[in-house]
Amino acid sequence: MDFLSQTDNLVLAALMIISGTALFMPTLSTLMSGKGLTPTDATIWINRRKANVIDLRTEEDFKLGHLPNAKNIALESLGASLKTMKIDQKYPVVVIGRGPAHSQKAAKELRNLGYAEVGVLEGGIGAWQTSGLPLIKS
Repeated sequence: MDFLSQTDNLVLAALMIISGTALFMPTLSTLMSGKGLTPTDATIWINRRKANVIDLRTEEDFKLGHLPNAKNIALESLGASLKTMKIDQKYPVVVIGRGPAHSQKAAKELRNLGYAEVGVLEGGIGAWQTSGLPLIKS
C-alpha cells in the first residue's frame, strides 16, 4: 500500500486506468453495436465467407446503384422479408442503410433474429464507390 500513498503514483495509476479504458472503448462499442466494415472488409466477407448483403435504402436509391447480389429490404419489414427470402443464418450479413443509426438498428434486429455475425458497411454506398468497387444499376 506504500505505492498508492505517493501522489505521483496515484496520478500514474489513474493515467493507466484512463488509457486502458480509452483503448477498450472501440472494442466495447463494436461488441455492443455490430462490427463496422470497411469496403475491403465487406468484399472479403462477401467473396470468401459468402456473406449476404442487405440494403435498407429506398427502392429508388437501390435502383441507382447497389452491391452485387444485394437484397433490398425495408427495415420495417426486415423479419418477415428474411423469412420469405430464406436467408441462411449460418452466413454473415453485411448491412447497408441510410445512415449509421439506421444500419445499427437493423444490425441489432438481425442479431435478435438469430444472425450471429452482422457487419455494417462504414460510410455506406459512398465509401464503396470511393473505393472504386462496382455497383449494379437496375
